[in-house]
Amino acid sequence: MRTVAVLSLKGGVGKTTVVLGLASSAMRRGARTLVVDLDPQCNATATLDPEDTATTLADVLETPRPTVLREAIAHSGWSDEVDVLVGSEDLEVLNDPDPDSRRLGKLGRALTALSSLLEDGELPYQLVLLDCPPSLGRLTRSALVAADGALLVTEPTLYAVSGANRAFDALEETREQHNPDLVPLGVVVNRVRPHSYEHQYRIAELRESFGSLIMPVALPDRLAVQQAQGACTPIHLWATPGAREISLAFNLLLARLLRTGGRGRHQAISWPARDGDPDHDPDG
Repeated sequence: MRTVAVLSLKGGVGKTTVVLGLASSAMRRGARTLVVDLDPQCNATATLDPEDTATTLADVLETPRPTVLREAIAHSGWSDEVDVLVGSEDLEVLNDPDPDSRRLGKLGRALTALSSLLEDGELPYQLVLLDCPPSLGRLTRSALVAADGALLVTEPTLYAVSGANRAFDALEETREQHNPDLVPLGVVVNRVRPHSYEHQYRIAELRESFGSLIMPVALPDRLAVQQAQGACTPIHLWATPGAREISLAFNLLLARLLRTGGRGRHQAISWPARDGDPDHDPDG
């Protein structure tokens, strides 16, 4: 199981869009995925459209027992291969700015119980995506403590670049103090307009700050993303040219995430490619 925290400390950069795009790409590959909605806005939960649950992630963070966790997970409206650890507006109350280590570890302890919840014949989760809020409180820090990798999301704008730098500092601090196994998986640049001089300038600025951590796959700015989310539909099933373009970008991004365990370290994680998937290394 690969657990990836997706974060930014600047709101509105499309962090949840990246989570949903990766979940859609994983679904297309037939990989069982769990989306953990840590953002009190609950946009990921709304788009994934799960069934009603007896508990939510807020209950899990208060009482991280397997029985509470089981009741907070539901199949999404997309597919039985994509499940949701359902978010709640009540998470905002739990987002302490300075939580202690015991509270920070609750999410990780809950997620370690996922394998014990499997029913007979049920496949384990291959990918867990933690959708973090755009603030550095208990929720984002808990995700970094629970994850084995972190993906930073930014836009090519001044304030978003600043948010990416602060998010990377938070990642390094968490690795030093709480989770030495946490690795930066990269920085994905979202909503790129290739002909924008400002965007190209900011991307160059990001490369100066992050070097090879900048993902070679940038996500283009396409209306299809908002259209698919509004219809609670995976981007891979939204039949427009823009959707096909960004779906391919998400396929490449997912492949990169599964192959890279940080700065140049590669993991032995391999899922069989299906028709239409790229069969080359996205670095090449």
